[in-house]
Formats: sequence, structure tokens, C-alpha cells
Amino acid sequence: MTAKNVPCAINLSRTETTLVATFVGDWVLTAQPPALDAVFAQLGAGTDVQQLRLVADELGRWDSLLMTELIRLIQYGAAHNIAVDTHSLPTGIQGLLSLVFAVPERAGAKRHELPDPWLTIIGKSGLRISKDAKALVVFIGEIALSIVALCQGKARFRWQDLWTHSQDCGPSALPIVSLISLLVGLILAFVGAVQLALFGAQIYIADLVGLGMTREMGGLMAAIIMSGRTGAAYAAQLGTMQVNSEIDALKTMGFEPMEFLVLPRILALVVIMPLLCLYADLLGIIGGSLVTISFFDVSLLEYFNRTIGAVHLADFTIGLAKCAVFGVLIALSGCLRGMQCGRSASAVGEAATSAVVTGIVFIVIADSLMTIMCNRLGI
Repeated sequence: MTAKNVPCAINLSRTETTLVATFVGDWVLTAQPPALDAVFAQLGAGTDVQQLRLVADELGRWDSLLMTELIRLIQYGAAHNIAVDTHSLPTGIQGLLSLVFAVPERAGAKRHELPDPWLTIIGKSGLRISKDAKALVVFIGEIALSIVALCQGKARFRWQDLWTHSQDCGPSALPIVSLISLLVGLILAFVGAVQLALFGAQIYIADLVGLGMTREMGGLMAAIIMSGRTGAAYAAQLGTMQVNSEIDALKTMGFEPMEFLVLPRILALVVIMPLLCLYADLLGIIGGSLVTISFFDVSLLEYFNRTIGAVHLADFTIGLAKCAVFGVLIALSGCLRGMQCGRSASAVGEAATSAVVTGIVFIVIADSLMTIMCNRLGI
């Protein structure tokens, strides 16, 4: 039968210059210990207490919780020149306390982490960036060799994997792409309507939403969604294979991991991303039409006629080209981080996180550069 737990407590009493602290009840880790503030207040400055006597006559069960509190009291007494009498404690507790204070801690024995100087931080960052850049160049070179082998008909991978990856990053991603694209179209329409309504030019909301979705926002939002969804999945899949030594097994059997694992994923995203871009453009235009038709005096026919007149084939082509580039960058970042993954479970999570961050950074930089190029070329 299990003994009933008795709440732990400390009873205090005074005898002239001596404070007696009596420990009562079960002092075990599952108990809620009383605060030592009352004891410290009796021992603090302004009191005439010169000795602290620790008594355990009514002590029940005890474990490391009691030892921790006793050590705190003894250390407090030593710091404030108050003698601590432990002779009334059980023999076992006295023995443990003697072991604790047998060898005092040597001053300066603790290790303190000093912050790195700014020059060291800059140097480490430069070395890390140089290492990552070298790994990226090597990875791109290996991918290029795999593509050359594919064009020559020498690449070895399963076409079934290509269809599987296309399914994962295509039809399976339609629900989230639909939701985000529709909302982006709604937001663009509302943002444009705030200013255009001041001039009674609500019909031009169609131009704003159509051009914004086809040239920029449709492909960009689809790419960011796929970076968080598919890029992280690629990194986690390849990272898990790295942890389980499956990639090493493929090399042992004579398979090139770049051709067998990475190439199908890149091809799937390059093919699917333009299609997702078209789908996102359509949903964004529909979202803009919902706002324009519902809140402004514009009919559905007027909205779509204005959209057809504002959006040209070149606008769609620019968006599709950007999305194809985004697909390459997402697959590249996801597979790169997956192949660089360590040999632990935490490394897989870090690889997935790094893949998302790297993919989004690549997407934003590439989109900025391509937008500047199109502006300079007058496209």
C-alpha cells in the first residue's frame, strides 16, 4: 500500500540569537516545496540572528528536493556570516551534505562563453558563404551533367518517379494554390479600388488585377507556396534518405543520385510550375471580378472584356517564363539542402527549413532581376 503524502513545510521558531527551522512532511520531487523567503527574511540584515539550526524531527520521506533546499540555506548562511547547525539532521543527510561541501568549488572553474569579436563573425560568415557558394556551383554542375545525359538518352531514372512527383507538386497542390490565388486577386482589386474609385475609374480594376496577376503575383505567389510545400518536402525526403544511408546504397549499386533522385524532381517542377501559374492567373482574375462586380457598378461582361483588352500574350509569356525559372530554383534549393543533410533527425528538420528560406530568397532575387530586365527591354 502506498503511504499517504504529507505536505512539506518549514516551521520557524526563535531562541534569542538562534533561528530554528523544522522540516515537516514529505520532501519529494512531486511535492510543492514552500518558499524560503520567510527563512531569508529572518536571517536578513537588521536581525540579531547569528545561528540557523536545521531540525528534521518530523521529517517524512525525502529525496533530492530536500537536499537542494538545505544546500541553499547553508550557502545563504555562509554568504551572510551566519552559522548553520546541521547536527539535528539525520545521519544520512549529514553524510550527503559533507560530500557536497567536501571540496569547495574553485574560483573561476566555470566556463564562460565569450562573444566572438566582430572581425571573427565577419570571417566566419564569409567562410560559410564561400562554402555554400562552392557547394551550389558543384551541385549545379552535376545537375547540368545529368541533363546532358538525359538529352543523350543515358540518364537512368524511373519515369514512374517523374509522374509521381508531377502528381505531388501539381494536382495535389491545387487546393492551396486556388485559395491563395483567389485571395490575392481579391486583395489586388480592393487595393486598386481605393484609389481608382476616387476618379470614378473602377473599370480599370480589371487592368490592374489582370496585369498584376499575369506578370507578377500569380507566378510569384504560386512559387512561394511551392517553395514552402514542395521544396521542404524534397529536402525532407532526400534528407531522410541520407539519414537512412539509402543514397549511399544507391551509389554502391551503381546509380547516380543526381540522375535517379534529383533530376525527376527538377523536371516535374519545371513542367508543372507554368501550368500552376496559368491556374493561379485565372483564379486571381476571378477573385478580382468578384470584388469589382459585387461592390462597384461594373458588369461581368465589362470586366472580362476589359481584361482581354489589357492583358496580352506577352504578359502571359513573361509570367510563364518566370514561373519556369522559379520551378528550377525551388527544386534546386530543396534538393541541395536535402543532399547536404546530416545524419540525424534534427538535421532533416534543419534541411527542410533551410530549403524553404533558400528557395524564397532565390525566388525574390530572380523575380527582381527578371522584372528589371523586362523593364529595360521595354517588354
